[in-house]
Parts: sequence; structure tokens; C-alpha cells
Amino acid sequence: MRLSLEEAIGLFVQQNLDLLIAKYGIESSKGEQLTARLFPNPVASLGGVSSPVQGRTLGNSGQLTSQIQQLFELAGKRGYRIESAEFGLHSAEAGFEDAVRQLRFAVKDAYYRTQLARRRLVLAEENRDRFSRILEVNTIRFKKGYIAEVDLIRIRLQLIDFQTQVIQAIQESESARSDLRQLLRLSPAIPVELTTELEYQRVDPDIVKLRMLASDHRPDVRAKRSTLSQREAELRLAKAYRIPDVTVGAGYAVQGSHGPDNSNQMAFSLGVPLPLFNRNQGKIMQAEASIQTAGAELSKTLNQVENQVEVAYRNLLESRRLVEAFLGGVLDDARLTFTIAERAYDRGGATLIDLLDAARTSRTIQQNYIEALFNYQRNLIQLESAVGADITS
Repeated sequence: MRLSLEEAIGLFVQQNLDLLIAKYGIESSKGEQLTARLFPNPVASLGGVSSPVQGRTLGNSGQLTSQIQQLFELAGKRGYRIESAEFGLHSAEAGFEDAVRQLRFAVKDAYYRTQLARRRLVLAEENRDRFSRILEVNTIRFKKGYIAEVDLIRIRLQLIDFQTQVIQAIQESESARSDLRQLLRLSPAIPVELTTELEYQRVDPDIVKLRMLASDHRPDVRAKRSTLSQREAELRLAKAYRIPDVTVGAGYAVQGSHGPDNSNQMAFSLGVPLPLFNRNQGKIMQAEASIQTAGAELSKTLNQVENQVEVAYRNLLESRRLVEAFLGGVLDDARLTFTIAERAYDRGGATLIDLLDAARTSRTIQQNYIEALFNYQRNLIQLESAVGADITS
């Protein structure tokens, strides 16, 4: 399976179980929104009255009464419930988007860690193969008496060091690839080839725009704002419950043959609770406290977002400066120094110590460059995660 970075993210969104679990919260909020829109059900009742003395039964002197009642909510209670449920849905949707934001970072990080391990492996294999050739040549020179045995031993030890690095790089690559497979829900039996290289692409984002973008559009901030709006709607609903609702009823009564003169009667009723004691004071107090809590949570999240964006931006600038320093000639100089030292050693113009020092310096510089390149890319995706949007310039 060949996967670019964008294809890996698309596959992750399609198959990741954690996202599906987070999505269930959206379906639950939709159910609450549907419930909030429903009207109260009417109540139907049927009753009978009789006097079972002196031969009077329900059939000749009783009364059957049927009635239907409907509760009418006043003061906009239904509207406030709908408003609260809609903000709850917005909060759940933003929470789902925030889960995507965080897990997208995990996918990108695992993807580039895999590419980092691959670059390390390539470098280690190059150094191993190069010293394998040096060992072959110097084995012949030792047999002819041109070099001392201690020099041959030193070359063997250096080769072992490079072989160890190859093994370590293979293990790191398999570990990173396993993490990526788990995020993408891919079987270990499926070979995966990553096509997006770990390469330097300069980005120069505008920090002012990034701050505004994060404050306005980051999903967890939007979720906190929706929660605050939901709590405000719940306070309005709690205050609306101070106004009693009205129950309107209508009924029809049928009497037996020995009943009063009016054998058929109609009835109407109107019920209104008297808010003498319970005026929903407790719920109003709870709603006010919930607003304060939601407001504090929003302020806390905004402060965290601002700091995350600032730190990620500064780290990106520093890592970019380091990568560009390597690309300014240091990397080429390290490779050239090793090549010059190797040629000079072959011609007798340099000692083995000079060759080994040049090899170690070249290896260290190249490894540091790969690390700096990965850190730059990681700082970039951290900034994207902090902002909540991709950064292309």
C-alpha cells in the first residue's frame, strides 16, 4: 500500500475507532435536540360515579365522565430548550472536530517518525557499506604489511559501530511503522510504502493571523463558546419556569336514566399552579453558577491556545534557522571532508585517526541535519495543531 501523507490522513479519518466513538456524542446531542422540539402529550382520562344503594347501579343512576387535557408552556420555555439543545449539538460537533485535530497530529507525527527512521537507516547503511569497502582494502594492505594490525582492528570496530546503527535504525523504523499502522487500523501483513518525503519546505506564517485564526476557529475554543451559550440558554429557561404553565381541559359526562334532569353534560377546565413557594430559585442559582464555570473554562482554554500558538511559532522559527544553517554549506562540507580524508588516507597523506575522525564528524553532522529536519517538520505540525488549520505559507 502506497500512502502519501494526505492519503494516510484520509484513511485514518475513515477507519479510526476513536473518532467513531467521539462521533457518538453528536448522535446523542441530535436526539436531545429532537426531544427539545416536541410538545407535551395530551392527557386523556375516563371516570365513573355511582350510588350502589337502594337498587341504584352504574347503569341506571351512575355517571361516566371523559376528559382530555393539554399542557401549554408559557414564557418561551420550549424555545429556550431548543436553543440550549442546538448549542449542545454545536459543542458536540466541535468536540468531534477537536478529536480529529489532535489525532491528525498523531498521524502526521507517526508518519514523519517513520520517514525519520528510514533516513537514519539509509545513512547508517551508507556508512556501513563505505567502511566495508575500506575494511576490504585495508585487510589486503595489512596482509602485505603496509599497515599495523591495530589500525585494522580500529576499522573493524568502526564497522561494527555502523552495523549497530543499522540495526537500531531498522528497529526504530519498525516501531514507528507499527504506530502508524495502529492509527490507520492496518494489518501488519500489509506492506506500507510512504511516498511523502521528509524534505525541507520553508514556511513563513503570520503570527498575528495565526493568533486570530486559533482564537476564532479552533474546535475546542468553539466547543467552550457553545457550552457557555448553552448555559446562558439554560439560565433563561430556568427563569422562564418561574412563570407557571396552563393546563386546559374539556370533558363530556353521561348519566344513567335515574340521574338528574341534565343527563348529558359538557365540562371545561383551566389549571394554573400558584407559584407561592417554589419559583425555581434553586435551578436559577445552579444555572448562574454553571455560566460562571463555563466562562472560566473558556478563558482558560483561550489562554492555553494563545500560549500553545506562541510556543509552537517560536520553536518553528528556531528549528527553521537550524535547518537553513545546515543547508548553507555545513552538510556538504561534512561529506566532502570525509571524502577528502578517505582519499588522503588511501594515498598515505592522512592517518587512520584522521579518517575515523572525519567519518564520525560526517556521520554526526548528517544525523544532526536529519534530526533538525524532523524537528522542523514536527514543530510545523504542532503549530498547525495549535492553530487548528493547515499552514502552507
